[in-house]
Amino acid sequence: MTDYRISFQLYSARSFPPVEAQLETLAAIGFDAVEPYGGAYGDDPAGLRKKLDAVGLACPSAHIGLADLDADRAAVVDVARTLGLETVVTPFLLPDQRPDDADGWQALGARLQEHAAALRESGLKFAWHNHAFEYAVLSDNTRPIDHLLAGPDVMWEADIGWIVRADRDVAAELSRFQGKLAAFHVKDLAPEGVTEDDGWTDVGAGTVDWRALLPAIEAAGTDLLVLEHDAPSDWRSFAENSFRFLTGLVGE
Repeated sequence: MTDYRISFQLYSARSFPPVEAQLETLAAIGFDAVEPYGGAYGDDPAGLRKKLDAVGLACPSAHIGLADLDADRAAVVDVARTLGLETVVTPFLLPDQRPDDADGWQALGARLQEHAAALRESGLKFAWHNHAFEYAVLSDNTRPIDHLLAGPDVMWEADIGWIVRADRDVAAELSRFQGKLAAFHVKDLAPEGVTEDDGWTDVGAGTVDWRALLPAIEAAGTDLLVLEHDAPSDWRSFAENSFRFLTGLVGE
C-alpha cells in the first residue's frame, strides 16, 4: 500500500487568519504538508517557508494562477524554489477566460504544455486542477479536460469532489489519464439538498464512496493527498475530522 503524504489546501482556511495559527493547528493534527494559494504567501514566499519550517510542514505543491505563469514564468520558478515545491498547479479559469470551442481549448492545452516543458527544465512538475466545467461535452464530442491534459508534460491534480459534481465516473476518469496524476484533491459532497457550506462537507461524512474509490486512487501512482473544502464554517473541525477519516482509510 502507498505511504501517502497528507496535505491541506490553505484556501480552505482563508476566512480564518492568521496563517501562523493555521499552520500550528495543522501540524498538531498531524498533517505532513500544506498546499498554499497566492493569498497565503503574497509577495513573501520566504516568509511562508520560514513559518512552515517552524512547525515542520512541507510544501510539495501550490496553486499559482495561469496569468502569473504567462506574465513571468521565471518569477514563478523563484517562488517554487523558495517554497520547496515539487509541482506548480494552475487551479482555475474564470468564465470569461474560458475558450468557446474545441480549437480554443486545444490552443490552451498547447499553452499549458509550453509552461510544463519549461518548468520541467527547471526541475518542476506542472499540473492542472479541475473543477466541473472541464467535463462539459463540446460540439466535437471532446471535453476541455481532454485538451488541457493532452500535453506530455502536463500533469493532473484530480479534484474528486468536482468530478463527482460534474456527474462523471471518478475511477473511469483516473484510468483515462493514468500516468498523469501529480496529486489528488480529496473533497466530499453533502447529501443532495444540503446547501450549508456550499454543499461540501467533511471527507468521509458525505456521499462519496471512498472505500470503493480507494483501488483507483492507489492505482493512480501519486502519494500526495490534499484535503480541501471550499467554504467550511469551521475549518478546524473539517481538518480534524477529514484527517482522521483519510488516515484511517489509507491505513486500512
